[in-house]
Amino acid sequence: MLSYYKTIDGRIQRIETSEPGCWISCVSPGDGEISGLIRDFSIEPDFFRAAMDEEESSHIDSEDGNTLIVIDIPSVEKSESGLVYTTMPLGIIMTEKNVITVVTRPNPLIDEFAGGAVKGVQTNLKTRFMLYLLLRATARYLQHLKQIDKISSAVEHELRKSMKNSELIQLLDIQKSLVYFSSSLKGNEITLQKIMRGRTVKLYEEDQDLLEDVLIEVKQAIEMSSIYLNILSGTMDAFASVISNNLNIVMKILASITLIISIPTVISGLYGMNVPDLPMPVFWFPTVLSLVCMVIAWFVLRKKEMM
Repeated sequence: MLSYYKTIDGRIQRIETSEPGCWISCVSPGDGEISGLIRDFSIEPDFFRAAMDEEESSHIDSEDGNTLIVIDIPSVEKSESGLVYTTMPLGIIMTEKNVITVVTRPNPLIDEFAGGAVKGVQTNLKTRFMLYLLLRATARYLQHLKQIDKISSAVEHELRKSMKNSELIQLLDIQKSLVYFSSSLKGNEITLQKIMRGRTVKLYEEDQDLLEDVLIEVKQAIEMSSIYLNILSGTMDAFASVISNNLNIVMKILASITLIISIPTVISGLYGMNVPDLPMPVFWFPTVLSLVCMVIAWFVLRKKEMM
């Protein structure tokens, strides 16, 4: 779907058709819509193929006066274990007079700009508009990282009370999300550093300051994701050790119980084999002997901390 927006009287407003200085938002565009944009703006078809590829890594490319910037932006999906934080590519195509964004599915980042939630954005200032997109995308990374930290703390608290598979699966999902975030942020940082050189995208002084702010935010997000990932990895290792230790304790107790309850079987077996000269071959003696031996075995095992 194609939507057209332009800054009018200081606010982003939706317009009916494309015009110079507007922003064209492509959300899950069809083949016909892509063909129309390629024809109208003389864009390389590979630009759209790269922007629509879910596995595309962050990069910048320029061809025939048009520039493609692909970055990874955060996305939230639902799963059986809860919310899963992942990433998706955002393609930003800068033509001579317009900015075109391409995403494979709806994303709150695009909705923020389309709804006018981001103040001070001028669609006719292409480079600055692109930098605001990058800044807001990084801000959403930081926001999601804080949410992930809260969810992780809550799951850890539940795990302390009961070792359930559902909590462990949630921790695995969180770990996967942090790996996605860390990898995507590092790719975005490399792309931003290429933009900083000013060879592909022309930067004015204010653009330089804004780009530096974006880089600072990206570095902060990378550091946060790295810290959270290390903490989570340590936590999961600790819980794995606790689970293994609990299993060893259970196995030790079961082995001790098996040893104790085997005593009556051995004694009754001896008295049941018609062995001559056994002391006091009457019913109550082997029973009492079994109980005494079981009590002695229990005290010995208890002293050795086997029970």
